Amino acid sequence: MTLHVYFARRFLFSFLAVFGVFALFCLFAELTNQFLWFGGKTDLSTIAILAALNTPQTVDTILPLIMVFASVLLFLTLARGSELVVARASGRSGSAFLLGPISVVVLISVALLTIVNPIVSYATNQYTALSNSLKNNGRSAVSLSREGMWLRQADENGHAVIWAKSSNSDGSIFFNTTFYLFSDTGLAERQITAETARIGPNGWTLYRAKIWRIGEDAPPEKNTELKNKLTLKSTLTQDQIQDRFQKRATISLWNLPATIETLKAAGFSAKRHEVWLHSEFSRPLFLIAMLFLGAAFSMKHSRFGGTGRALLGAVLFGFGFFYLRNFSQVLGETGQLPILIAVWTPPIACLLLSVSMLLFAEDG
Repeated sequence: MTLHVYFARRFLFSFLAVFGVFALFCLFAELTNQFLWFGGKTDLSTIAILAALNTPQTVDTILPLIMVFASVLLFLTLARGSELVVARASGRSGSAFLLGPISVVVLISVALLTIVNPIVSYATNQYTALSNSLKNNGRSAVSLSREGMWLRQADENGHAVIWAKSSNSDGSIFFNTTFYLFSDTGLAERQITAETARIGPNGWTLYRAKIWRIGEDAPPEKNTELKNKLTLKSTLTQDQIQDRFQKRATISLWNLPATIETLKAAGFSAKRHEVWLHSEFSRPLFLIAMLFLGAAFSMKHSRFGGTGRALLGAVLFGFGFFYLRNFSQVLGETGQLPILIAVWTPPIACLLLSVSMLLFAEDG
């Protein structure tokens, strides 16, 4: 038991060291990117805030690669200090050394699901709101609820608040819409209802629209005008709408089920969010697979040499597993694979392959 606790503590230190190095690297990279994107639009303190808000999402994404490096660092350090030789001489097998690190990975996974994920989603949400306000000068906003969808757009002539009951899956066509048009002084000017509204490069195209001019003395019946087709300018784009509803990292894991139901009710495709939900729960398996992968390449004694090749092999296989998992999830998001197969097959396959490589390295 004491040996398992010792290996668990050593692995935790290795993980924290590698995590800190990658976090600092990602922070400096984000500072560079944010300065290139917003250097002429805001001051340095805001750029630093943007970088700090976006870094957690980046680090969370590359966590499997951090796990590989932490595993390699642990066992290379133990091998150089001959601690693995002493442990084996005491009658312990190489696979038994992993019980302590596995327990640490399980604890890290629990922390990711319960604590880290809400923090990352909050930071990403704040980053998205702040970056969008800098990009659009606060002119556009999108919100979704069970009652429908709200959108806001503005230009130098005024602003418009738009409500839609539902939309198609790609956010280009909206149904049962109401447009509230305001002047630049904030006074309501017109209300437009339309059965269908399509957003495109040239703005909104409304079909079977009814226009009601607000604030005139004539009876409401005389203030209305019917048009089969009507065009309105727009500062919103389809990409902005899709980005708002499809950026999964802005949603906490515990709010994902309700968000999925809301998206389906509004007519949006929720496959990306369903894949994200399953991938979060399957991540512990993938992190354990990365732990085994690093161990398979680095548990031999350092006097045999080949440390550089072992490190290169672990990194290459780690990137390969990482790419395979992401590629499979993309297939699930696009509907080319069932979600359960797309999400759960890569972690299980990577875990089995890593265990096989570890057993071969120990007993082959």
